[in-house]
Amino acid sequence: MVSYEEFVRNVDTVIMGANTYHQLVTELSPDEWVYSDFTSYIVTHTPEKSTDQIRFTEEDPCQLVTRLKRETGKDIWICGGASIVRQLMQADLIEQYYINVIPTILGNGIRLFGTFERERKLKLIRTRSYNGITDLVYERR
Repeated sequence: MVSYEEFVRNVDTVIMGANTYHQLVTELSPDEWVYSDFTSYIVTHTPEKSTDQIRFTEEDPCQLVTRLKRETGKDIWICGGASIVRQLMQADLIEQYYINVIPTILGNGIRLFGTFERERKLKLIRTRSYNGITDLVYERR
């Protein structure tokens, strides 16, 4: 399994929804932008003022990813937002899934992927367990 440093070595773009962004800047890292090494796209219905590093957009996530894939660059990391992931899965735009399993029984919450019209076939390519957490890496079949 690759470490975070190895994973992000091949990434230059991060995409997330507004809720994930606001959780980062208000709770998890209010003093500094944790993804300063990447161009970050925040998909939102209420855009804020963009900077060179953080770009707020109302663009459809599927159109955004399709456009960015045509540009020169490294990999795109879909960092968060169940709605964004669901839309990209529906359009079959996600090539690899990095899933971290942390054994906590919540009782309720947001479904990881939601429901879809057809099943998605994945192939397990790597696993790693540490500190009670299991990392799973899948790719599309």
